[in-house]
Amino acid sequence: MGGSVSVSQLLIAWGRGEPGALEQLTPQVYRELHKVARAYLRRGRPNQTLQPTALINEAYLRLLDPSQHVQWESRAHFFGIAARLMRMILVDYARAQHAAKRGGAGIPVTLDDCMAVSPNRAPDILEIDEALDRLAAVDERKAKVIELRYFGGMEREEVAAALGLTVPTVKRDLRLGEAWLRRFLGGDAER
Repeated sequence: MGGSVSVSQLLIAWGRGEPGALEQLTPQVYRELHKVARAYLRRGRPNQTLQPTALINEAYLRLLDPSQHVQWESRAHFFGIAARLMRMILVDYARAQHAAKRGGAGIPVTLDDCMAVSPNRAPDILEIDEALDRLAAVDERKAKVIELRYFGGMEREEVAAALGLTVPTVKRDLRLGEAWLRRFLGGDAER
C-alpha cells in the first residue's frame, strides 16, 4: 500500500492480513490516540500520575491483541472501541489508586466544563463510570454518544458517522445525556 492511505483502509487491509498495513497504521493511530488521551487526562487532577503515553500504550496493546479477532469496519469503529478501552483502563486505574490509598478519594475528572456538578467538586472517574452505566440502562444510545464524545475525543460529526445518526440527533443526545448525568451525579436521579 503506497501513498496517502486512510486509517479505515489500513484497518481493513490489516484485518485481511496485508503485509505492511500495521506498520503504516501504527503511527497514524498512535498520534490520534495520544491526542485524545492527553486531552482527556488534562481534564483530570493536576497531580495525575497516569501519563497519556501509559494510557494509550495500554489501550493500543488491547486494541491490537490478536486473540480478539476484531474485524475493523472503519476508523470510527476503531476509535469507538478505543474510547471504551480508555474508559475501562481509567476506571481500573482509579480503582487501583483508591484501593492503594485504602479509602482515599478516586481520580477527579470532568467530562467537560459544563459537566461540573458543583463549582467545589468534580466527579471522579468511578462516579462517571457508574453514571454512564446507569444511563446506558435507561438509554444506551445516549450513553454511547457521550462515551464516544468524551472518552473517544470524537467530534459530533464523527460520533454521528460512527453510530449512523444525524448530527442534530447527536447534539440532542449529548444535551439530554449530559443533563441526565448532571442530575445523577448531583444525587437527583435514582441510584
